Amino acid sequence: MSKKVSKFLKCGMSVLMAASLVACAGGGNNGGNGGQEAADAQYTRADDDDVYEAALSEFEEAQTAAKQAATVDERFVLFAQAEAALLDSAVMIPTTTQGGAYTISRIAPRTVPYVQWGNDEDRLKGLVISDEFLTPDERADLFAQWDAAVAGEGTYDPAAYLISKGHTIQNTYTTTFSTAPVTFDWLNTSSQSDTEITVNTVDGLVEYNNLNQMTPALAESWEVSEDGTVYTFHIRPGVYWYTSEGQQYAEVKAQDFVAGFRHMLDAQAGLEWLVDGIIVGATDYYANGGSFDDVGYKAVDDYTLEVTLEQPTSYFLTMLTYSCFLPICDSFYQSRGGVYGVQEYAEASADTNAYTFGKNTDVASQVYNGPFLIQKFQKDSEIEIVRNPGYYKADEVTLDSIKWVYDSGENPDATYNDTLNGTYAGVALTAASGLLEKAKADGNYDKYAYVSETTSTTYFGGLNLNRGTFALESGAAASPKTEQQKIDTNTALQNKNFRKAMLLGFDRTTWNAVSRGEDLATTNMRNMYTHPQFVSLSEDTTVDGHTFAAGTFYGDIVQYYLDEMGAGITVADGVDGWYNLEAAQEHLEAAKEELGDTVSWPIQIDVVYYSASDANTAQANAYKEVMEKALGAENVQINLIETTTAEDFYACGYRASNGEAGNFDMFYGSGWGPDYGDPSTYLDTFLSGGAGYMTKVIGLY
Repeated sequence: MSKKVSKFLKCGMSVLMAASLVACAGGGNNGGNGGQEAADAQYTRADDDDVYEAALSEFEEAQTAAKQAATVDERFVLFAQAEAALLDSAVMIPTTTQGGAYTISRIAPRTVPYVQWGNDEDRLKGLVISDEFLTPDERADLFAQWDAAVAGEGTYDPAAYLISKGHTIQNTYTTTFSTAPVTFDWLNTSSQSDTEITVNTVDGLVEYNNLNQMTPALAESWEVSEDGTVYTFHIRPGVYWYTSEGQQYAEVKAQDFVAGFRHMLDAQAGLEWLVDGIIVGATDYYANGGSFDDVGYKAVDDYTLEVTLEQPTSYFLTMLTYSCFLPICDSFYQSRGGVYGVQEYAEASADTNAYTFGKNTDVASQVYNGPFLIQKFQKDSEIEIVRNPGYYKADEVTLDSIKWVYDSGENPDATYNDTLNGTYAGVALTAASGLLEKAKADGNYDKYAYVSETTSTTYFGGLNLNRGTFALESGAAASPKTEQQKIDTNTALQNKNFRKAMLLGFDRTTWNAVSRGEDLATTNMRNMYTHPQFVSLSEDTTVDGHTFAAGTFYGDIVQYYLDEMGAGITVADGVDGWYNLEAAQEHLEAAKEELGDTVSWPIQIDVVYYSASDANTAQANAYKEVMEKALGAENVQINLIETTTAEDFYACGYRASNGEAGNFDMFYGSGWGPDYGDPSTYLDTFLSGGAGYMTKVIGLY
């Protein structure tokens, strides 16, 4: 994935008693009984709306104000205020981003779409891979050439450069996966583990190239009405859908984009909220039973698509690179049992014998218009896509095939050795895996290691404000807490000062170092949800009497508001901008005073971890150590809950179906990558009422 963070002395006394009170023989009590368990203690989950209102109402109010801003620049400033309110709520803490790790690789930099948002960065059709590892000097030369090309002072041709240096370019690419796609229906999922495969098999209206330039894809051209609300796209003729075996199936038509958009709204898999308030009639259709005839998504003819917006939306074109705007083949969808209509789809898709569209058990259950075709899928083994011989931009495809091999993370030495022998194109060198020391010993670190680039994806830890699950259905990952301890934890986590103590006492540098090594402990650290340089102001902008200069980055605006509040948080990447032991202990004392005898100490915090992963295990142990040291084991006890499979680990948090299904008190295994070029792409994920996709990581909706 900043906020309005109040000083601890200004923190509200908001303590929502969400867990049910314990009915004792001598009267009502919620745990302050000298550590003795009330015989009839019974934990009951609270109302999500009440919990959200107590913790995040200020954030949501600021979000609403930002969306009503008169200009784009004012919008950015007001979103910065909203982000400040989100951090001040202390319901989540940004931890890290991708990259920033020692790596050795045969892949030339910037050969895939270079953009901070959407799915395009997962499009691998232009990947340039050598038969040899690139040296740091070769990488520096390539980055200099890329910079010149972006400035219009030349072209970027990494293949030609590497060949001139004696490299041989490869036409296959093999990498790893740990979480298999659960569907080949790119409009029925919002998980990157699904779309990172399928995005290579389908093209949309537009796409970014590797110089961060938006270019036409299936829309040859487009126009925008004078009032900025109607976009007319001209679909490229002569482009076809192909079966997994490469047989031509049907021509891509404008109706396929309408079909895809309607199917996305029908499926309601976590993409539909992105178009709330954007596309005319969309919300009314999927949420209120409105007619699709009133939705602003129309096929004027076979090659003309007309999209009507609720209001001018400056970032709308950037949204088109995300999967919710991809097409499906209308005729193929219906041939596989697909139907249209929210209720009709719900009923039809429940019959898995009749409805077979996009099933991950059958590569023939989808047709493709992109550069690759899925030809092999084995859930715990291997996924392979091969070049589409009929792809309309065949000259842009550098690879004949891409293969993903399942890797549970249990044997990093094997992964490293397979990288050296040419199976894989690269590998991260982490301390926890032992690969950093291994590469230093065999000389590969000195010859080839570089620090990988960071990205706009933000990982974060969420505190479960309204826990509803204490073990998986199988019985795995069971909490050791008693009913009374469940009540006490819930009560404490709904106290803002206690949450602040938990987050400000989290020594993320030590926690991160156990997996990455001391010298890279902060290189991938992130301190706010939105990438601090995600957007910037185009003009001088005055809000509430303060003027921000043109060119000011979003993160600098967030920093201004944090400083105004005396929050003591630094939002820049690459430092631990949260850890403050003194402040954490002050917040803890304030929480203990506020909570009084409503809880018994220590508060039990469950953290799940994947024991087959050395890195995940090391971080879990580090988290327990730093938290109990910071706040005192007599105040907070971290219970490490083992999961022995990746599937169980992700089921506890990342793949939990909703907030109630989250089986944790603190979970740092989720993250968010932006879908389009506006801060709302991050911040909307914490909206109320189920509209925010990531509220489930704080136990809500």
